[in-house]
Amino acid sequence: MAWLLRDGEVLATVDVARSLPGRLTGLVGRRRMVGGLVLRPCRWTHTVGIGYAVDVAYCDASMVVIDVACMAPWRVGRPRLRATCVVAAPAGAFGRWSLRRGDQLEIKG
Repeated sequence: MAWLLRDGEVLATVDVARSLPGRLTGLVGRRRMVGGLVLRPCRWTHTVGIGYAVDVAYCDASMVVIDVACMAPWRVGRPRLRATCVVAAPAGAFGRWSLRRGDQLEIKG
């Protein structure tokens, strides 16, 4: 478990999936998500096998958000070529966090 921060402000707790099996599994099989999930390395994501919508932030190598999307269940997102990681959270979380393109994120822990 780690913390997702923006400008020193804690946005949420996150799990970080760095291994290939962890990234491939991602959110599949999780009935609900608390906090978020960071997939690293990652350029695209999907919600196939996930029964709920998720907010997705695509980040570059410096953890700057380059794009955000809300993905409905059973969708496949398009790759973002500059992305090196993806942050996923329950739909609506980014609105509560005021997360936007251009935000500088950091993972601690």
